Amino acid sequence: MREYKLVVLGSGGVGKSALTVQFVQSVFVDRYDPTIEDSYRKQVEVDGQQCMLEILDTAGTEQFTAMRDLYMKNGQGFILVFSIIAAATFDELAGLHKQILRVKDTDTVPIVLVGNKCDMEQDRKVPRERGDELSARWKSTPYYETSARTRLNVDEVFHGLVRLINLQNPICRDRLLRKKRCKIL
Repeated sequence: MREYKLVVLGSGGVGKSALTVQFVQSVFVDRYDPTIEDSYRKQVEVDGQQCMLEILDTAGTEQFTAMRDLYMKNGQGFILVFSIIAAATFDELAGLHKQILRVKDTDTVPIVLVGNKCDMEQDRKVPRERGDELSARWKSTPYYETSARTRLNVDEVFHGLVRLINLQNPICRDRLLRKKRCKIL
């Protein structure tokens, strides 16, 4: 079984922990308790393959930013989260993205962009179009709008990131392409 190291990054209060806990435990955590670092493991099936996901839920507060280079160095794929009800959290993602590319020393890093809290549409400050534009600017990084509260698109984010990692690994990519070709025929 292949293991995947996923890292969840974003500003404080965007719902990184709520998203991660909802994925791993199917529970919504509605109280805000700033994270320093939490690690989770979950076995899932993605495209017929069993996978063990090791998910690192990181701190969003400024005092722990020194640890980010280490998270980025060890991570295989990244979930960059912002809150659709807080424009500043969206604006801060460009710096995280740049840091990931610098630490990984490549411009082909598996990354998904997540606009969380879409169940709070009435308070939206970041239009969906801004997420779509950033996704396109970052070489078609997939963009998901999620709600940790209602579980909307939560599994899709994590499974989508595993697929991106597989597409960058030639052996996995070939296996996926063969499987898709077989399904089509």
